[in-house]
Amino acid sequence: MTKRDSIEGGIEPAGLTPEGPEAPLFVLMHTSHPGNVGAAARAIKTMGFAHLALVAPRHADVREQPDALAFASGAGDVLRAARQADTLAQAAGDCGMLVALSSRVRDFGPPLHGPDWLPELAQQAAEQGRRVGFVFGSERYGLDNDTVYRCNALLSLPAYSAYASLNLAQAVQIVAWEWRRALGAFRLPSGPPPEVAATQAELQGLLDHAEQALVALGYLDPEAPKKLMPRLSRLAARAALTRQEVHILRGICKMGLERLGDAHAASPSSGSPAPAKQSTGSARAPRKAV
Repeated sequence: MTKRDSIEGGIEPAGLTPEGPEAPLFVLMHTSHPGNVGAAARAIKTMGFAHLALVAPRHADVREQPDALAFASGAGDVLRAARQADTLAQAAGDCGMLVALSSRVRDFGPPLHGPDWLPELAQQAAEQGRRVGFVFGSERYGLDNDTVYRCNALLSLPAYSAYASLNLAQAVQIVAWEWRRALGAFRLPSGPPPEVAATQAELQGLLDHAEQALVALGYLDPEAPKKLMPRLSRLAARAALTRQEVHILRGICKMGLERLGDAHAASPSSGSPAPAKQSTGSARAPRKAV
């Protein structure tokens, strides 16, 4: 199995490469802004794809435009290798299936689908050996009817109805992500190793330690404990504490008990001089367990 790190550290699924028959072609029609072309190149590269086609862009040298290079941001190779042609037929002649991207529903034209259709399309394309091309319209006008009629299907990306206007590169990113999911998404990189869970004996040791500290603080009355300790036991069970977390909490209990012992040893009743205290006007007794 060949492995290759992606931009974000994922691992490419076996058998899928940017040069394979599964690799789609992303076609941008009549683009106006070079930055969108560069951003689209970056969007498809993050999903492991490499094939971009430009049909009659406003700037004939769009692949060398400063904004295009800046927005490509690491995907300059995809940008430089992009096909450039005057017509859709020239740019996507090797595609066996063209999917038009549009939010406008026509009275006449190819069948309309949503993103959930893409896994089915990926399977059909693989079985039939047909390459899929995704066709995106210009930033200002979208796709014209003639281009849509030349495509085999219409794909719509559902968005908020009051403002269903996706940036061109955003639309390319969504389609590239959905197509990658349809083919087999990248696995997440390995996370940190799981910590060792606390045992029941360790949890009980923590609860016993906590009970000692609460009694010493005057928060828990051992003659009338009510349901404090059962509630803390339930809390510990829900928290699914690790061994390290139990050690931390027991360390807090230990330190609290030591400080209380030091304070008791320094109190007047113990025979040692106690530090002078300033009156605050009132004294507040510790709250009792409920």
